[in-house]
Amino acid sequence: MAAFNVPEKSDKTLLQSMEEQGIETHFHCRDGFCGACRTQLISGQVSYINEPLAYVREGDILPCVCIASSDIEIEH
Repeated sequence: MAAFNVPEKSDKTLLQSMEEQGIETHFHCRDGFCGACRTQLISGQVSYINEPLAYVREGDILPCVCIASSDIEIEH
């Protein structure tokens, strides 16, 4: 489980923020097509820059195409 603070008014994707803060995650396309970065959102909120084309189960997010809109906690 990982928890981290989101920089105020960040326009970076969650994946970019995770990388900057040393949180390792799997990814491939960075465009929401493959679903390799699928991550469980435990708490907090995100908004999608682009609607993902990969299947996303309820409670999961694709960090490559979303922006955290609050501090979040994830399981990956």
